[in-house]
Amino acid sequence: MTLLAERPIAPPPIPTEPKKRWEQVALVLFVVLPFAAVLAAGFVLWGNGIGWTDVWIAVLMYAIAGHGVTVGFHRYFTHGSFKANRPLRIGLAIAGSLAIQGPVIRWVADHRRHHAFSDKPGDPHSPHEYGEGVGAMLKGLWHAHMGWLFDPEQTSMEKYAPDLLADKDIAAVHKAFPQLVAVSLIGPALLGFAVTGRWTGAVSAFFWASLVRVGVLHHVTWSINSLCHTFGNRPFKTRDKSTNFWPMAVISMGESWHNLHHADPTAARHGVDRGQVDSTARIIWAFERLGWATEVRWPTRERLAKARA
Repeated sequence: MTLLAERPIAPPPIPTEPKKRWEQVALVLFVVLPFAAVLAAGFVLWGNGIGWTDVWIAVLMYAIAGHGVTVGFHRYFTHGSFKANRPLRIGLAIAGSLAIQGPVIRWVADHRRHHAFSDKPGDPHSPHEYGEGVGAMLKGLWHAHMGWLFDPEQTSMEKYAPDLLADKDIAAVHKAFPQLVAVSLIGPALLGFAVTGRWTGAVSAFFWASLVRVGVLHHVTWSINSLCHTFGNRPFKTRDKSTNFWPMAVISMGESWHNLHHADPTAARHGVDRGQVDSTARIIWAFERLGWATEVRWPTRERLAKARA
């Protein structure tokens, strides 16, 4: 009797949901316009320079929105690195939304899926999707950096973030994302007008502290997906190709110490070695001292020793 060759079993399909037309249009606007502002920034600097009012408003907004993503969207909502009281939870969801990287539950679902399939089929933004070689690497970097955002299918929130969908507070912030986008864009302009008393001050603050700030933060965040899975060193053992990329440590608020993060995803601190700046961890530490954050999962010597390559 001849035995039939066993057919390989195909992996089960990954739950996704189609992007709505308005989501596709909004995505293009909020990716292209801030990026265009970043490109134009050099010409504006050459012609008119930048005022100190614009600088401090931009830095303030970058710090609030950026840490809203790193402390809130990433280390808290996605990985549960600590527990937060209700005001802090809501505040972190609002602050992260000001980065205009998508509503909180959508962001978390994408990132949880990334960790479930990191650098393997199913990862929404692996730079290693197209194989080896220079051409494949460049194509992969583009895909991981921002190309994946334009995929017509997106991660299922019901599959990857049911806990947040069931949380009335976070679901309300998620639904309020369009209003928070308006706050993020218009707020700096109003602040610029309040400080300078001139409409030109409002326009300048809108350019630097709204458009350019959003564009820079976008590309810093996306660089964690692309650069920090391609370049840098790997002092910790992982099942993927995550790396530490030190040039981005300060502007990424500690997120570019990405290798340890994939070795120990729930750790509240990513920069654990001497000289590794991690402002996100310092803010979590401050929240803990204030009593707003509890059960913080700080990396221990034993866990670090076991994770090292």
